[in-house]
Amino acid sequence: MTESGEVARAQDQGGRSGAPEGGGGPWWWERRRGMVLDVVLGALSAAECAVEGVKFSGTADVPVAFGVLLGVVAGSVLVLRRRWPIVVVLVAIAVTPAEMGFLLSTVGLYTLAASDVPRRITVWLAGMMVVGGVIITFVRVHQSVSQESGFDPPGWFVPTVSLAASVGVTVPPLLLGMYAGARRRLVESLRERADGLERELSLLADRAEERAEWARNEERTRIAREMHDVVAHRVSLMVVHAAALQAVALKDPEKASKNAALVGDMGRQALTELRTMLGVLRTADGGGRAAPAGQRERAEGARPSRLADLAAAASGAAPEGASGAGPEVPSVPSSGEGARVPSGVGPGAAYGPPEEDGAAGPSLGELEVLVGQSRQAGMAVELSVSGESPAAGYAARVERTAYRVVQEALTNVHKHAAGARTRVRLAHREGEVALQVENEPPSAGVADAGLPSGGNGLVGMRERVSALGGVFVSGPTDAGGFRVSAVIPEGGAA
Repeated sequence: MTESGEVARAQDQGGRSGAPEGGGGPWWWERRRGMVLDVVLGALSAAECAVEGVKFSGTADVPVAFGVLLGVVAGSVLVLRRRWPIVVVLVAIAVTPAEMGFLLSTVGLYTLAASDVPRRITVWLAGMMVVGGVIITFVRVHQSVSQESGFDPPGWFVPTVSLAASVGVTVPPLLLGMYAGARRRLVESLRERADGLERELSLLADRAEERAEWARNEERTRIAREMHDVVAHRVSLMVVHAAALQAVALKDPEKASKNAALVGDMGRQALTELRTMLGVLRTADGGGRAAPAGQRERAEGARPSRLADLAAAASGAAPEGASGAGPEVPSVPSSGEGARVPSGVGPGAAYGPPEEDGAAGPSLGELEVLVGQSRQAGMAVELSVSGESPAAGYAARVERTAYRVVQEALTNVHKHAAGARTRVRLAHREGEVALQVENEPPSAGVADAGLPSGGNGLVGMRERVSALGGVFVSGPTDAGGFRVSAVIPEGGAA
């Protein structure tokens, strides 16, 4: 969970639960303010009923003390309105014949309607109160009309007045309580929705952070794989040629000069490829100018694929100068903040803007040149091709991946089996292309090239082939050598 989500939730919970804890009342009251209000209402109701109890004692011919005590007890029940609203309304209905408890019935009915008591019970109790009010009002109005000698109203007058008075006293607090209860439930529902939305947003933020971390790790893996594939092969060949140069420097100056030229060409090509890839990392569009901050953020998602395409494009032009007899690669400054990639070899200059699948890069047609570079480095390597490639050719990503597999396999032979005879097999099949690079055990007495190994070559090959829906297998042979095999679908995975 993100830190901001935890802080917001802690503040929200503290703001809502802190008030009840600090000002909570005893027993069933959530707040001390509510307790004070109920006690005050209970006292007022008890006083009202006590006064009306005096009148009731005269009418019912009972002791005044009994009437007052009845009023105090009945009126005090209003204190329990939050805990037992049904009891309060029943007491109000019970004391209706005694013509006491106006405040008790009004507040009690309001509380009942605002509570979570089922509507069926509320309607029944309100109906009982209306009926009781109609009966008592009818009796009192009829007595009053009978005592007036000069007033002779029609027969419907007394029932209508009784019903209107009873409904006028009962319905307003009922409707007001129903409104208050509905509003309270709505606020609680909105609060619950807000809490749920906050939890969902926090969860989405956590997932977004996890996806961002996954994307960063995936980009690091891509960068490491491209750096390894593009640069490691040429650096390995440079080390092999340098070792040969050291061995023949005094015996064969002409061969030593040729090896020196090869080392120089390889080094310049490796440096060009490295600068091309670093240029992609420093710019958003593969060009030579820095991208604005907003564009830089939008380019993060497209950078890994462009990095792969530009790396492929950079290495695609390398075989031209690999033999030492081809065109010389312009020299590149090795240090200095103002060092620039020569025109035609920098990012976006010779290779143009990268495309998703059609960017220029190494292909199966360049395997002969790749094998020739290893032969020049002293490896006994054979290339055999069987079958015919499709008329439309393979997808660019399939040819790049196949080329990289062969390139990395030959690099591993230079590292771990110097001087070993190697066979490269390429088979064009229906709907797929198959590759196999197999080397024999290294010859006895051949010195190790002394090249370091990070253990990432096989992992990178497997990742490349698996990403296209292919199969990759590698392992030692029975003869003591090593075999790398890959089968890639013709169109590659979508």
